Formats: sequence, C-alpha cells, structure tokens
Amino acid sequence: MSWLTWIVFGAIAGWIAAKISGRADQQGCITNIVVGVAGAAIGGAIYKLITGDSWDFDFWDFGSFAVAILGSLGLLIVLNAISRRG
Repeated sequence: MSWLTWIVFGAIAGWIAAKISGRADQQGCITNIVVGVAGAAIGGAIYKLITGDSWDFDFWDFGSFAVAILGSLGLLIVLNAISRRG
C-alpha cells in the first residue's frame, strides 16, 4: 500500500477502535491515524506469531481490516491501562 493508503486505512481502523473502546470523544484524527497504523502493525505481528503465515499489507480486504481494528483496540486497551496508573 502507498503511504496515503496507510493513512486512510489507519484513520478508519483507529476511529472504529476508538468508537468500540469509548475513546472516540478523547481522540483526534492524528491520534486515530497513529493508533490505526500502529495497531495494524501490531495486529499483523500477532497474526504472524499465532498462525505462522505472513500477513500481506499489499491490499485492503476484510481480514486485514479486522486485524488492524483488533490490533488498534489492543493498543488502546494498553494505553488506557497505562494512563490510569499515572
């Protein structure tokens, strides 16, 4: 995917994860993009560890979108736990 596609993909995945976690009112567009892109990378790494298959970042499909949302949601859960401690 091109860098622009990654930004759009990250923004959508991060926004959906923020809606699910209840943080949508606390996050802006840039945070959604960062969380979405980082979550996609984290989700892809976890997918590879669990299945042994490589996760292909070259195209959009439901599977890669679900992995990105789940990775973003996991990242938001960790960030919530860290912010509550401080």
